[in-house]
Amino acid sequence: MKALDNQWRTSTRSGGNGACVEARYMDRTTQVRDSKDRQGPALAFGAGQWVAFVQGVKSGQFDA
Repeated sequence: MKALDNQWRTSTRSGGNGACVEARYMDRTTQVRDSKDRQGPALAFGAGQWVAFVQGVKSGQFDA
């Protein structure tokens, strides 16, 4: 996995249908936004919050 920088990035696993999120690293936070609303709000997460989220995704904590 590449480290995030200040450019918005989508997952390489996204389907390209516009129904995904974009993420970037800026101002010591990881920011996430809806790819369909690029002018809309972005959520910002501190390092600990982001690491916990990624670990939860990898462990299946958020599987439907």
